[in-house]
Amino acid sequence: MQSSRAETARSAHVADMVARAASERPDHEAIRDLAGGVSLTWAAFDAAVDAEAQRLTGAGVTDGDRVVVSLPDGAAFCVALLGAMRAGAAAVPVGTGSVPRELEIVFGQAEPAVVVAEEGERTVAAAADAAGARLLPPPSTEASAGAGAAADGRGGGESLALIVFTSGTTGRPRGVQLSHRALLANREQAAALRPAPVTPVDRVLLALPLYHVYGLAAGLLQVCWAGATVVIPGRFDPHVAVDAVASERVSVVAGVPSMFRALLDVPADRLRSALGGVRLCTSGGAPLPREWLAAFREATGLELHEGYGLSEGGPVITSNDLGRPPKPGSVGRVLPGVELRLVDSDGNPLVPADDDDDDGDVLLGDGSDPSDDTGLIALRGPNLFSGYWPDSDGGPDADGWFRTADVGYLDSDGDLHLVDRSSDLVIVNGFNVYPREVEQVIAELDAVSEVAVVGVPDDRTGAAVKAVVVPSDGSLTEQAVRDHCVARLARFKRPAEVTFTDALPRTPTGKIARRTLARM
Repeated sequence: MQSSRAETARSAHVADMVARAASERPDHEAIRDLAGGVSLTWAAFDAAVDAEAQRLTGAGVTDGDRVVVSLPDGAAFCVALLGAMRAGAAAVPVGTGSVPRELEIVFGQAEPAVVVAEEGERTVAAAADAAGARLLPPPSTEASAGAGAAADGRGGGESLALIVFTSGTTGRPRGVQLSHRALLANREQAAALRPAPVTPVDRVLLALPLYHVYGLAAGLLQVCWAGATVVIPGRFDPHVAVDAVASERVSVVAGVPSMFRALLDVPADRLRSALGGVRLCTSGGAPLPREWLAAFREATGLELHEGYGLSEGGPVITSNDLGRPPKPGSVGRVLPGVELRLVDSDGNPLVPADDDDDDGDVLLGDGSDPSDDTGLIALRGPNLFSGYWPDSDGGPDADGWFRTADVGYLDSDGDLHLVDRSSDLVIVNGFNVYPREVEQVIAELDAVSEVAVVGVPDDRTGAAVKAVVVPSDGSLTEQAVRDHCVARLARFKRPAEVTFTDALPRTPTGKIARRTLARM
């Protein structure tokens, strides 16, 4: 099996992973689409991808074109995405719930040749028409192996496989260009963890939006790398997910923190019984609160292994050690083959790097203290993106380093701790306020269920701190929050506004929607 991994590592094309799995284990289940009632073996999946590549080529798609895929999570989405890549195009996944403004921006920038969407999606159809793109219905998932000539697998290597649009620090969607090289390198890096996050015998529950790079690359494509089985339950519901874990014999669950928190609403006996066959749970996409990690462990006996990633990294950068209990508050160490260092706003390393040996991927001497060595996270590795669409600007520098907008520090063990995104900084009278610090202080109150902090404009100080709090009961008052902050935070860090709400607004991947917070 090791030779197969090495062979795949040298492969130039993402879709080759599907062909390899079809060759090695044709009758093994590849996809279990529960909502759509579709089950595909690797041979059937590969044949459907071939048929889709032929359909797109017949529709005029050629090397370097963009193909927008706007489909619900399921087998058809998987076929459309890999089919676009096999046709030599760059796939552009778009959420089915996108509003007209978002579609206009994405379609206007990507200029797709073809848009694959469900019939009757008027918003998508209108955006496709405005962009001059041809609209196609979802692909068939019933192609027979060997039915027709195989697609020629154009593209690959440094050509673009995926363009993921993300708001990043600008608030306006930007296209992250991911080459075949970057996506395959990150799959190899993740597979080098021990134990591996996905093995050929695993059945992986993906209740994550597949148009997002976490569910798509770290989830679906990692399954393709291993030749495992992906179980797609559709829109996340904790009770449906628990039933799926039990009935589908799921061994790996990938999710975001809010998803694991929702699972705790399932009766404890039922939850523990259903997850009895699960060997690994991974959490990403948003910070994992320590109390949720502890509550999940107590309810299920399972650990939540948190990691860190970003679209520009393909996306996985760090992971807690999968063979040991995770370290609360830490997102773990860098994957093999990824280099990480902390830098200032000019890109200068905060601590002189040690000798760069083959194993030492963290370039920070003997670790740092959050009080004086917090810095921007900079990355280097073959998994990094090729700049932003369409001009490839903003990518790694001449030495291969990419400076992210994320702020963190490394502890004495070399484990990374995230502090905040620099773009989320609230600058009050010239002083930096990290929302996460204020959130942690307010969360100390027993009557606080959740809290999120954001900056709002202030005529006197430039910006002010606003806290949006979800109370656990009716006893919490605004004055109690303020009094607690007076005792725990410097004056410039204390919330100028405190608002109560029933639930925090979140993105589809579970992150706090901070721009919505500011308007609440």
